[in-house]
Amino acid sequence: MRRHALFALALLAACRTDNKPRTPFDGAAALAYTKTQLDFGPRIPGSAGHRRTGDWLVERGRATADTVIEQRFPHVTAKGDTLPLRNILFRFRPHETQRVLYVTHWDSRPVSDAANEAPEKRATPMPGANDGAAGVGVLVALAEALKRTPPTVGVDLLFVDGEDYGNFDDGKDVLLGSRYFAQHLPDSAYRPIYGVLWDMVGQPDVRFPQEQNSLRRAPEVVALVWKQAHELGYGSVFVAAPGLTVTDDHVPLLDVGIRIVDVIDYDYPEHHTTRDLLDRISQRSLQTVGDVAYSLVVQKE
Repeated sequence: MRRHALFALALLAACRTDNKPRTPFDGAAALAYTKTQLDFGPRIPGSAGHRRTGDWLVERGRATADTVIEQRFPHVTAKGDTLPLRNILFRFRPHETQRVLYVTHWDSRPVSDAANEAPEKRATPMPGANDGAAGVGVLVALAEALKRTPPTVGVDLLFVDGEDYGNFDDGKDVLLGSRYFAQHLPDSAYRPIYGVLWDMVGQPDVRFPQEQNSLRRAPEVVALVWKQAHELGYGSVFVAAPGLTVTDDHVPLLDVGIRIVDVIDYDYPEHHTTRDLLDRISQRSLQTVGDVAYSLVVQKE
């Protein structure tokens, strides 16, 4: 009977559905920061919305982090256009050798090429509420939480540019910021103890199965992140089952030896459409993700 009771309690903890935050992370702030980005307009490299968003990110970093680094670089596309790109890195405890790397992309796609229900909309820039802005909102709100309660390890929050510009089928003009960062690390000895990419994290009823590249190439990090989520009571969100294989910003970093995994819910009907709007973002989902991200780097006494 005691064994059955303990199992029932563990199952209840894994499936908690209450809306109470588990940490000081502020999901309402993450939602507000998601809206801020959408208000700037599409974050297409070279556009006014892109410039405003990048400047805003640097401003938020200077208000919260110990150090902010910008990596500005041009990229010539397959069509011959030159994109002005910049990665933005918030650093907490920058001299700490034990570091955790969190990554999200801050650009938005210049077309809505998956808008199959309305082909005339395919040339329209994608708003990118979930595909980009939600992950940024989480990390900006996390930076505020880490300013109030410094992490117990060094933390790097990396906002990469140019993830979603081109064609994932042939690999041209995509993952530009993560590829650049992988070749231009903060220093030659930079090796975080692990990393997490947070992508498409804001939709209602979000579910994160374990992405296959992550399982194959950094299984111990998958185990760590999903265990932390389970201990917080989010076992029904961070599902301990294999998911899809996703080509995402973690791949160039895995290729240079950084042990990083992708937290992504790819089952999103609005992906790469004009319907990827703020009304598809859930504060509860952002709170869940922020709680896990926070608890991984701020350990209780």
